[in-house]
Amino acid sequence: MPEPENIPSGIAERIREAIRNTGLPQRKIARRTGFEESKLSKSLSGTRKFTSEEIVLLATVTGVTANWLITGSDAAQTPSAAPPADILPKRHREDEKHAQRRRSIIERAWWLFSEQGYAAVRIADIAKDVGVSTPTVHYYFPSKQALFAETLHYSVKLAYDRQVAGLQPITDPVAQLKRLVELQLPLGAEGRAEWSIWLQTWTKLAVREGGLDTHSPGYRRWTSTVHDIISAGQKTGHFVTVDAGTLTAELTAMFDGMGIQVLTGNLTPSQMFANICGFIDRTIIQQQGATS
Repeated sequence: MPEPENIPSGIAERIREAIRNTGLPQRKIARRTGFEESKLSKSLSGTRKFTSEEIVLLATVTGVTANWLITGSDAAQTPSAAPPADILPKRHREDEKHAQRRRSIIERAWWLFSEQGYAAVRIADIAKDVGVSTPTVHYYFPSKQALFAETLHYSVKLAYDRQVAGLQPITDPVAQLKRLVELQLPLGAEGRAEWSIWLQTWTKLAVREGGLDTHSPGYRRWTSTVHDIISAGQKTGHFVTVDAGTLTAELTAMFDGMGIQVLTGNLTPSQMFANICGFIDRTIIQQQGATS
């Protein structure tokens, strides 16, 4: 992961505030994020930079967005389009003990749904995995479908945080677009889990299940990010002047189709990345000396 550059100096203060608001000691935050406690201390004191991966991990554990940690605002200031507040994990008026428990239930449900499938997972399974009772899970979420819908909110936040932290240091539109593709590959356990949640959502929508209102605005946020990067690249002459909406539709359709092929074992993530970068090189990048 590249080191974030030109990040405002207040990031350490905001991370300290986010940690303080969890009610958890710093050592426990370090353990939950996989940090070495000494590295976290050095970063918070300003003697070491936070990496983009560390910012995403801290945003996930503390429940804030990576954009807020970096900029002090949830409003988009990077190439990644900001999601509407109502498609991020819901915030409730509750003390941090309840907020932390709610986040734990969502996170463990996210993993169980992604690995075993919605139909195979019971609320009792989620409760056991978190270490609480089934009634406790129902206290926070009235139904399994409501909890699944919240795991989609969680997926939107993960993608947004990753994009904010990963794209923030990059100014070249070509590098931004290819980095965006790389950030969203079904790579590793977390990448595959995120794709699994989206794929299960598409399956539910195909048979007209309700309660998944996050899907459309969440997917629009993704396509808006692609569109905005392409539009910016057209203004600087990096990309061809074909309609940006058309290029976005073609690129995202290829991306979705190849992602499904990776999940079903017909492609590897590296093959997917190479194929999509090839499409970008052939179709989107303005060739030297060419006219559109």
